Amino acid sequence: MSEAPSALPVVDPVGPTRTESDSVGSMEIPADAYWGIHTARARENFPITRRPISVYPDLIRALAIVKQAAARANKELGTLGAEKADLIDRVCQEIIDGALHDQFMVGVIQGGAGTSTNMNTNEVIANRCLELLGKPFGDYVSFHPIDDVNRSQSTNDVYPTAIKLAMVLSTQRLLTEHVKLTEAFARKGTEFAHVLKVGRTQLQDAVPMTLGQEFNGFAHTIAEDYERLSETIPWLNEINMGATAIGTGITADPRYADAVRRHLVDITGIVMVTSPDLIEATSDAGIFMTLSGHLKRAAVKLSKICNDLRLLSSGPQAGIGEINLPARQAGSSIMPGKVNPVIPEVVNQVAFSIIGADATVTAAAEAGQLQLNAFEPVIAHSILQSLAWMTNACYTLRVHCIDGITANMTRLTAQVESSVGVVTALTPYIGYTASATLAHTALTTNASIAELVIEAGLMSAEDVARVLSPERLSGLHPVTGAIDIVSAVESAGGVAPAK
Repeated sequence: MSEAPSALPVVDPVGPTRTESDSVGSMEIPADAYWGIHTARARENFPITRRPISVYPDLIRALAIVKQAAARANKELGTLGAEKADLIDRVCQEIIDGALHDQFMVGVIQGGAGTSTNMNTNEVIANRCLELLGKPFGDYVSFHPIDDVNRSQSTNDVYPTAIKLAMVLSTQRLLTEHVKLTEAFARKGTEFAHVLKVGRTQLQDAVPMTLGQEFNGFAHTIAEDYERLSETIPWLNEINMGATAIGTGITADPRYADAVRRHLVDITGIVMVTSPDLIEATSDAGIFMTLSGHLKRAAVKLSKICNDLRLLSSGPQAGIGEINLPARQAGSSIMPGKVNPVIPEVVNQVAFSIIGADATVTAAAEAGQLQLNAFEPVIAHSILQSLAWMTNACYTLRVHCIDGITANMTRLTAQVESSVGVVTALTPYIGYTASATLAHTALTTNASIAELVIEAGLMSAEDVARVLSPERLSGLHPVTGAIDIVSAVESAGGVAPAK
């Protein structure tokens, strides 16, 4: 008989046990475990990731919030006694506040469309209620995980609602870090506002710009993704509570859907709406694809910025070397003094993971069948991981990299002075042909464009200084109005004034 993979969670209990039974049979459960037989079976059946759902605290809190709202709705409608409903409410608040998270043991990837997660939640709440009543764990005659904790509910409305709420909480946390990162780039944009540098297209020298413009560009592109991610929150707040199994609301009071929604709003302070078509809402995974897609967009754009940071800091002697990234750690086990751009590199890798996660979400959404998508656990895992990693990446990039970036002024000045790209600014005054000739001369002799223009008598030193000022080269003080193009012959007697 083949052995189970090594280093997987141990299901066989060690120490005192209690016996629990379900429709499949009986199992021994650790006597002090708040979870029960359904959780135990899931741990045995799904030893896949070795990562329990408790790695996503927002999901555990969201599950408790949904159960709390359900208990309050059932109490309001009289479908569950006040004593039991209040006890569930109390225990759920404990979980929301951070208690018992270690008892949420089922794996993040699981078969059953999230049933194992829902049952793990029901069992933990039920056994904690039993404990508060002074009764032994597993005494489900006194307090039942399904009949009491899961009253008026199904995994198929609890789980989608909980993962959507968890995604809202995680997205809000990401947006907070996103704003801070945007502000960090903008601060650098202000700091480097008058630092002239060579722009580049297709990795070749282009026209001048300021380093501040480059960093402001980073800030603006990140800000756009803040808007896109924010747009997903109202869509996530459309829920299917009251749908129960497939959207028909079987086993639930007709008033329950609205009651549980109202209590969810009261608990979270988040405006939620019940889907107008609960059958459609129970099987549709469209919003997950939208959120995942926006996350991928944000990750790809942030990764591109990190590519730029690595290029701009490359060298420092034999590369571009325009900026200095904070030195975070030794970069080599063999080359003394080497320091690598490890922070942008780790953010790049986060982006690669999010790109892959988006492909997973897309495949899982497509694979749904008929009245249910059985693959929401991998959707939830993929998106919640992406949200958590992106949040951490934004924090890490800001604190350990962006805030400490400095400009290599000596290098920047030398590159601008020797760049033929500045000749573009002179073409309105000396013409394209003369500019091309000067550019060729500068490239072959390493002479300064400004010196060549003055030596050729095409412009005065004063006019060259004015036209090639950082403000004009970077477009901060743009040249406007009609400009007379002066040929090389005409320029011998004087140059047209700068407009």
